[in-house]
Amino acid sequence: MKSDPEFRQLYHRHRELDKQVLDAELGVLPLDDTTLARMKKEKLNAKDRLTRMFDQRRH
Repeated sequence: MKSDPEFRQLYHRHRELDKQVLDAELGVLPLDDTTLARMKKEKLNAKDRLTRMFDQRRH
């Protein structure tokens, strides 16, 4: 997986979103509810895609 640039980029994007969502929930990063919901959805989509990519390469 480390040699796959798409996987690596998606993984880093997921981590970035995870940190931003956590910061927003803690009140460190001020975001409106709509933006936070959009970020959570994007984070979930990234996780789902990473899981599919991992499963496809495993088989």
